[in-house]
Amino acid sequence: MPLRLAHLSDIHFGGENPTAVAAALEHLNAGAYDLIVVSGDLTRFAERREFAQAARWLSALKGPRLVTPGNHDAPYLAWAERVFKPFRRFEAAIGPAAGQTYQGSGFAVRGLNTARGAQPRLNWSKGQMALHEARDAARWLAAVEPECVRIVACHHPLMEMIGGPMTARVWNGQAAARLFAEAKVDLVLSGHIHAPFTWAYPFGDGCTYAVGAGTLSIRERGTPASFNVVEIERAAIRIAALAWSGSRFEPYRTWSVDRRPALVKRD
Repeated sequence: MPLRLAHLSDIHFGGENPTAVAAALEHLNAGAYDLIVVSGDLTRFAERREFAQAARWLSALKGPRLVTPGNHDAPYLAWAERVFKPFRRFEAAIGPAAGQTYQGSGFAVRGLNTARGAQPRLNWSKGQMALHEARDAARWLAAVEPECVRIVACHHPLMEMIGGPMTARVWNGQAAARLFAEAKVDLVLSGHIHAPFTWAYPFGDGCTYAVGAGTLSIRERGTPASFNVVEIERAAIRIAALAWSGSRFEPYRTWSVDRRPALVKRD
């Protein structure tokens, strides 16, 4: 049986699409997923009531999950908290903001926080990657069994999606992408731009893939509300973006990419 993951992002409770979010919960609970990954922006303004909504929705999910924060998960209006303790609310309601890990049968996932409450540039919504955290993640993933699928999850795409509806402009993003490719990470899951995509990093052996999930909010940016289903077999990785039609989720875009030889010992 293939490994099956669900990948969601940018639900933005407080500005969510209520019918799509409810239907996604039903779909996920019927899907027998090995892991559900939510790559940030659970809330709209990081208000406590929004986190309470997010926590209730997450607690209703069946099966394991890994959740990373996004830039919207740092308070917009509580300025002192945003600067000095930007992810205190996230951690109180959801869980750790950095260094999340999950190991399942045949795969391992490391979550990283690319969001910041404040930074020395005007657009604080853009991302940053701490390279020491990326190196730690690469070392942790290198220690798992050679045949395991290695996955990183973070909010911002480390490199820009060509033709995407917005930019991430992640400081140290390209260096981190190169590091993960050289470490033979298989997938880097992200969100932020509200559009699904899959493409290979131009580093290493070309088999490290950036995968972006869409949004389940009302801020669709030209693409419908959606989330991804990732199926991983011995020779291939298949990604399907399932879009909300107003009554059900239907295939919107699909990708099939080559996987590294699964049983070859990695460096």
